[in-house]
Amino acid sequence: MVAHKLSCIHQTGMVGILLANVGLTSVASSADDVNLAVIEISGTPAEAETGFTWLGDGSETLLGMVNTIDTLAYDKEFSGLVIRLKDSALGVTQVEEIGQAIERYRETGKQVHVFAEGYNTSDLLLASFADEIILQMGGHVSFPGLHMEEMYLADTLSWVGVQAQLVQVGDFKGANETMTRTAPSPQWDQNISGLLDGMYGNIRSIIMEGRDLNDRELDEAMKVVWAASGDEAIEAGIIDAVVDLPRLKTHLGEVYDAEINWVSDPYAVAEGGVDFSSPLAVFGAFMAESAPVHIDHPTIAVLHIEGTIIDGDSSAGGMFGGGSSVGSRTIRNAIEAILKEEMIEGVIVRVNSPGGSAIASEVMWQGIERLKSEKPVWVSVGNMAASGGYYVLSAGDKVFVNPSSIVGSIGVIGGKYTMGELYEKAKINIVERSRGPMSDLFSASKPWDVNQLRIMREEMEETYDLFISRIEAGRDGIDLDETAEGRLFIGLDAVELKMADEVGGLDDAINALAAEIELGDFDVIHYPKPPSFEDMLLESFGQFIESPSTLIGTSQLEVMLRSVLGDRRYLSVVDTLNALLLLRDEKVLLVNPRAIYIK
Repeated sequence: MVAHKLSCIHQTGMVGILLANVGLTSVASSADDVNLAVIEISGTPAEAETGFTWLGDGSETLLGMVNTIDTLAYDKEFSGLVIRLKDSALGVTQVEEIGQAIERYRETGKQVHVFAEGYNTSDLLLASFADEIILQMGGHVSFPGLHMEEMYLADTLSWVGVQAQLVQVGDFKGANETMTRTAPSPQWDQNISGLLDGMYGNIRSIIMEGRDLNDRELDEAMKVVWAASGDEAIEAGIIDAVVDLPRLKTHLGEVYDAEINWVSDPYAVAEGGVDFSSPLAVFGAFMAESAPVHIDHPTIAVLHIEGTIIDGDSSAGGMFGGGSSVGSRTIRNAIEAILKEEMIEGVIVRVNSPGGSAIASEVMWQGIERLKSEKPVWVSVGNMAASGGYYVLSAGDKVFVNPSSIVGSIGVIGGKYTMGELYEKAKINIVERSRGPMSDLFSASKPWDVNQLRIMREEMEETYDLFISRIEAGRDGIDLDETAEGRLFIGLDAVELKMADEVGGLDDAINALAAEIELGDFDVIHYPKPPSFEDMLLESFGQFIESPSTLIGTSQLEVMLRSVLGDRRYLSVVDTLNALLLLRDEKVLLVNPRAIYIK
């Protein structure tokens, strides 16, 4: 297994071992010294290599961090591990996957220490897996619990003259309620409240186990650490120590009763990156294609389905910017590339998607079925596999979920926004001309009549029946009376309901598949491959070249939404906003337009 870890790290180029940038320098070790590796987590780990990772110093991926921790566990050079959280923005399922790696590390008898300038909920969750939680002197701890706000815009749309005609199949789906209701239906209220209860239960269990607290003790601690100083958090049993960063080495020296050495990147096999002292080298690297993939060793491929599911090619963002979409054409091309590689022995489909286009979901499902006919295909769920994401998931032979993964939302939504009244208020005169008996079905000026609504519902019910048939074929023993109609579940419940098979992260799925097909030393390759710099330029500025005024308007809207919501909330809802906009081009969606943001 260790051989896999090392080869995987070198293959993906994303080792996460760094020196903290304040007062942490490597020195030569002696017999009385203790070597500690330092991993810095900043921002949100990427699910797969993207963008500039081929330059040598791209952002770390989630799997890269997990593999690094697992490798360090068996490296005798290191006696412990320090994780420095530096403006991290971890999702709960990412915490669970990294936390499982920390648990495996600690099982070898080594200690893990976490240091941060401040702890929010996700930071505290990760730190609870460690032996010691250290807070920067003068820092704070904030763990207030979970709070969720939902917007209902029916009155707003009516006020501006827009009528949302959205039909859903599945009483618990709730995808249309943001636009069509002023408050949640009883079914959606039951659905989302149960999901929130499950997520809160998972958070509490991690902290209680890590901090050795019972329910009553945690309740009392939360009355203090909703906003606590270091001393208050220590007294509440939530953290262990308050240390000024320049004295961190001294503090750890007292823990180990030895001189501490910080060790940087011991697994580097070659100098990576670009020689930025040479303009020609920089230019050449930027204009080069993505690093070619050479597979000459037994390999497991990881196929990433990340973001809103759309037809065509994947995109880094939609109208609202900042989000991502995964295109059916991109995934099918990646599948064909995987099929051509004889040394790829198995595939993990990593799903992190709220769904999207019904047609694209079916196209991806067909592709995975084709892939499955020649290679074993398992599934790993990140934060979410909902609606179209769950549709795609059902093609896999075995499904791994994190405890807090969101799965389900088996239902269909479709419709249109009728803006005739808005046109009138804006003094816009619309002249419509139609040819054919169904040509005015998607008129933006006038609503559907009773017959047109019946036609739309029949079309959507056909899509729902196909959705159900895919799940019944792929998930043996599932009870759709308990799981369909748009219901949502956390990963732990999904396993009990046979919506998934095992609790575990991406690394667990990879190693379990390797064991199943009897692979010892193997590599891990990610698909689709990262775009070249030229592709990124075209994607980023192509729209500006075609229509600069449109890009300026979009940028201004993004800036406005970011300023109102804040960066992290904005990024958490942007996929939802982009998914809803698919109704411009597609009238039947498999999408779960809800974003749960854990601060």
